[in-house]
Amino acid sequence: MILTEVGTLASDAIPVRAFAQHLRLGTGFEDDGSEDAVLDLYLRAAISAIEARLGYALLSRQFSWTVTRWKQETSQGLPVGPVESVDEIVLIAADGREEIVDPAKCHLLKDARRPRLIGLDGGALPSIPRSGHAEIRFTAGHGDTWDSVPRDLQQAVFLLAAYYYETRYEASVARETMPFGVLVLIESYRSFKLGGNS
Repeated sequence: MILTEVGTLASDAIPVRAFAQHLRLGTGFEDDGSEDAVLDLYLRAAISAIEARLGYALLSRQFSWTVTRWKQETSQGLPVGPVESVDEIVLIAADGREEIVDPAKCHLLKDARRPRLIGLDGGALPSIPRSGHAEIRFTAGHGDTWDSVPRDLQQAVFLLAAYYYETRYEASVARETMPFGVLVLIESYRSFKLGGNS
């Protein structure tokens, strides 16, 4: 099973100015935006770290997921939540021949915790060719703008990005650890980590 992020986050979706205010940059002098590239870097790092920990997309973008077999004949959990739409399913044979699945043959179950691909009327999902695979292209995330992200997750991103920013010169800081406040904020979303195996 291979999950690929098809695109990157648009620059205008990254809340650099709001993060600068969170850090109180520019207080007492004019903020010329010279730190914006650095702030963007740490925000993206924080978003990636939180998404990886949760198996969860904060901002909407497309993903491509390759599977060689369905976990269940009639349904398949998806590896990233929340899923907005399943855009296309392609069955690819061992010799490279592709067949686009009729969208009417399956649908997305938009469960808040466990989004799933379901066969039509509870029936089987389309058969994956022997020695071949299926490629599922879907869109996941809360929306295209930062305001669409839940407030607790926004705060978690800001706290983690601030931690990265404030400790950027400290070689001894373990980057794989998260501050306790961040862990508390994201804990209720931990059940979203699906792994595509449910």
